[in-house]
Amino acid sequence: MTASAHSAPAPGLDEGLLSPVRAGTPAEAEVSDTAWLQAMLDAEAALARAQARVGTVPPGAARTITGTAVAARFDVRELAVAARETANPVVGLVRALTAAVAERDPSAAEYVHRGSTSQDIFDTGAMLVARRALTVIRADLLRTADGLAELAAGHRDTLVAGRTLALQAVPTTFGLKAAGWRDLVLDAADRVAHVLSHGLPVSLGGAAGTLAGYLEYAADGPDGDARPAAGAYADQLTAAFADECGLVPQRLPWHALRTPLADLAAACALTTGALGKFAVDVLGLARTEVGEVSEPAVAGRGGSSAMPHKRNPVLATLVRSAALQVPVLAAGVTQCLLAEDERSAGAWHAEWQLLRECLRLTGGAAHTAAELAEGLEVRPGRMRSNLAPGGAQLVSERLAAVLAPRLGKAAAKELLGAAADEAARTDRPLAELLAADPRVGRDFDVPALRALLDPAEYTGAAGPLVDRALSRTAPHGAGRPARTTASDRSPDPSEARHQE
Repeated sequence: MTASAHSAPAPGLDEGLLSPVRAGTPAEAEVSDTAWLQAMLDAEAALARAQARVGTVPPGAARTITGTAVAARFDVRELAVAARETANPVVGLVRALTAAVAERDPSAAEYVHRGSTSQDIFDTGAMLVARRALTVIRADLLRTADGLAELAAGHRDTLVAGRTLALQAVPTTFGLKAAGWRDLVLDAADRVAHVLSHGLPVSLGGAAGTLAGYLEYAADGPDGDARPAAGAYADQLTAAFADECGLVPQRLPWHALRTPLADLAAACALTTGALGKFAVDVLGLARTEVGEVSEPAVAGRGGSSAMPHKRNPVLATLVRSAALQVPVLAAGVTQCLLAEDERSAGAWHAEWQLLRECLRLTGGAAHTAAELAEGLEVRPGRMRSNLAPGGAQLVSERLAAVLAPRLGKAAAKELLGAAADEAARTDRPLAELLAADPRVGRDFDVPALRALLDPAEYTGAAGPLVDRALSRTAPHGAGRPARTTASDRSPDPSEARHQE
């Protein structure tokens, strides 16, 4: 099943037309059909090299398998269609890889997929795909965090209306808003780093999770015909396989124990949720009547098909679209924890597309959010002018605290509520209305009340909170370094790395 130059293009291939948030982004390439095929081939090659390291496959055969396990040699579409007859793509891939290896070295062909089962290869391939995608996602999260850190530091004391339940509430600073966005993004980066370092195991179980096939073939290995001790051999092979793949060893075979997939999907949901909060706030602040921020200006971006005057907030819209989709997809992956027996008919298969969509949407959102954070245009003047409609009323909470010892808490709140309503109805300054009330006027004149009601003087601990948030450093490193491709490795540690 080698590639054919005359293969007709498949109708309806998903090129991202309906998912612009991930179209053309690095993560999309990392989870493409070709990338997934290469990951499965990398798993097959890594398995052969691992078996060579523990003495049950000839090193030369492992080299031949590794040198042949290149996605460009195979027709992805043919493999996809063939999978309809076996319910998974590994069966056809093993057949095609075995034939390709046999063309180069017939004696090496018998060592392809030796003792393995489809789910070992597919699940390990899925972990390789996830590792490569999460590495890209994490880099974009750190870019986003850096961009937000600059916004937070640069606008530490920039006054803006805090809004609760869609209405102006009390003053805050834009720096504190940006620091909050950054903290969420760093939470996501921490979660992704944890999954990268601890949550991506190889899959090695054989037909029903006992590794019996691997053990049986090991008895006929090149180092002798004595069957190795089951536990020791399983540990050695798993450790060698994990090292060859750049993944973590498994505790147990996990064909029907789907924690790695559920945890991976949950990390994607958290990540898009964090980025989605940033995007939703930008959309609100960018409204025409608010106008406190705008997206970075790029020629041709944000145009309307009907309204020439519009420049739509495209980046935030794309991020939000991903954030609304990924939690639903992640729930589907989590649902697949209900895997019956030692191998599921349907639940395992249902994970694949859900997982890929989680990864590529999360990757698209992270890449887009990085551009948004790095280029967001902030308008402090508009933020200050938007405080005018609420005016002194935004600081009524402060005056309530000042008057409570004199009038009682309930009486102060009632007085301020009535005065705020009258100020809104009559357009009279709140300070003048309050000074006219003898319960207030005896202690405070108009200038004193204006000072108490100045929004700039009521941002609480916003500045120090920004400083505290910015003292949190971005996560660096994600545990043991992962190799770019498993096929980098030679089957014999004493030999120089090379491909046949």
